[in-house]
Amino acid sequence: MADKKQTVKSSVKNKKTSSTLSTQLYLDIAEIKDNVVILKNGGLRAVIQTNSINFNLKSEEEQNSIIYGYQSFLNSLDFPVQIVIQSRKLDVDNYIETVREIGQSHQNELLREQTGKYCDYIKKLVEYADIMEKKFYVIVPYDPYRARKQSMLKKFLNSISSGDSIDSIKRRHKEFDEMHKNLLERVSSVIAGLEGCNLRVAQLSTSNLIELFYQIYNPFTARNEKIEDLNKVDIQDL
Repeated sequence: MADKKQTVKSSVKNKKTSSTLSTQLYLDIAEIKDNVVILKNGGLRAVIQTNSINFNLKSEEEQNSIIYGYQSFLNSLDFPVQIVIQSRKLDVDNYIETVREIGQSHQNELLREQTGKYCDYIKKLVEYADIMEKKFYVIVPYDPYRARKQSMLKKFLNSISSGDSIDSIKRRHKEFDEMHKNLLERVSSVIAGLEGCNLRVAQLSTSNLIELFYQIYNPFTARNEKIEDLNKVDIQDL
């Protein structure tokens, strides 16, 4: 009887592992390091986050300046970029935690009580009103020459069977340093162009990228389970 239970447990464990591996098989991402996303085909992707501006509140002179700046930015590009707008539920957990800590440090009991009620109110407001926030990203690519010359059929076949191999891993590592330098040149060009439009921009770090994809692929889990220490996270489980 004990052997039968052990066999069942082993089967469940193997099934879970197999399910995880089958999910990863269809992801284009091979790894994330040095502030870039590395794809299985050897391509690199840098992600730049930028803020938004309320164009309608600007004066006519400011609007013209923004338009000309954006036009100059587009004309300066000799490579493709992707602009992504992500909508997600507003996360105020860190803000509420900070306010609670400040409230608990008050000597006045009334202030402590009012601060606690304020935190509860904000938390319920965001939860029930379903308040959303938008994040703006610019994706800067750099692909190896062999990937750029692939036919549409080859790209399609790779997309439906995106398994990794030892040879492809070795090839990616060999190409990485040179491609990384070229990618950083593109990133610098994009940042300069966006700053010319009076935008605040920053390239996402490795930890920011991991957190971003964790939230994208685990939208519900990410609401309740935060990434506190990346050194304790098994990236394979994301």
